[in-house]
Amino acid sequence: MFARTAARSLAAPSSRLFSSSAARLHKVAVLGAGGGIGQPLSLLLKSDPLVTSLSLYDIRGAPGVAADVSHVDTGSEVTGYAADQLDQALEGVKVVVIPAGVPRKPGMTRDDLFNTNASIVRDLAAAVARVAPEAHILVISNPVNSTVPIVAATLEKAGVFDPRRVFGVTSLDVVRARRFLSEAVGTSPKNTGVTVVGGHSGPTIVPLLSQTEWGKQVTGEAWKKLVHRIQFGGDEVVKAKDGAGSATLSMAYAGASFTNHLLRGLSGEKGVITPTFVKNPLYADQGIDFFSSPVELGVNGVEKIHPIGTISADEQALLDACLPELKKNIEKGKAFVA
Repeated sequence: MFARTAARSLAAPSSRLFSSSAARLHKVAVLGAGGGIGQPLSLLLKSDPLVTSLSLYDIRGAPGVAADVSHVDTGSEVTGYAADQLDQALEGVKVVVIPAGVPRKPGMTRDDLFNTNASIVRDLAAAVARVAPEAHILVISNPVNSTVPIVAATLEKAGVFDPRRVFGVTSLDVVRARRFLSEAVGTSPKNTGVTVVGGHSGPTIVPLLSQTEWGKQVTGEAWKKLVHRIQFGGDEVVKAKDGAGSATLSMAYAGASFTNHLLRGLSGEKGVITPTFVKNPLYADQGIDFFSSPVELGVNGVEKIHPIGTISADEQALLDACLPELKKNIEKGKAFVA
């Protein structure tokens, strides 16, 4: 009943957003740089010492964002590209981060975003396949449970899919879990690293609180409320913004953090492990070939996929609810490209 073998625990976060490595520096593109996530994400990536060059693209506004961000006194070069310059934006790029698409509004689920964002992500992935086929692609655009399979299928059609290089950014779930748990138990978030597995929407988000000493302290109704808040934290922000947007700033923070994790791995740093939604064998026998679990990142991208570890009976129930929903989301993405 319980999950398979123990996974290595995630390290507590550093006091800094970014960690640097002495090895290599990289050219990074942000596709959707003019949007609510793209702008703060671009600013944070400009502050990352591992980013040599930042290429900002959007259908509107990217040159202005680039001009603004380029004044920040860090070493990386920044260039903005207009709507008809997508191929130029991707030339020589090592990492592509995709926050492009429409945001969630009150009453909308991530699935409501599907029809618009699916076509945007498909077309951007096709451009990456054409211009930068060896780039690592980090998908932020929702619904991630479906957009990541769309990217993979688009790359497969082009004959360039490498499962080690396509990632769904689920880091915001980890960030929320760490923050909300720290609030619940009265400690610093640096003490409350939480592995979050599954997918990136509602009931597909499975926080493994039992794997941390602090998480074990939360039980009963308090546990249920904490899990619900982690799973539906995005709704909290959408409601508070009252129709003016979704979780853009925290998502940008989480996206920049994951990008830094990947760049550290690509630079040769060892032991960089974080949950991310990738082509994953853990539940492939159930028809679920994408799943977020702790992944070790290295010079090739995905180096090792870790199992989820020992979980509690309550977490097993969450996982049992996650899997069929996640399977539907993945199949929806694949069908869009078929």
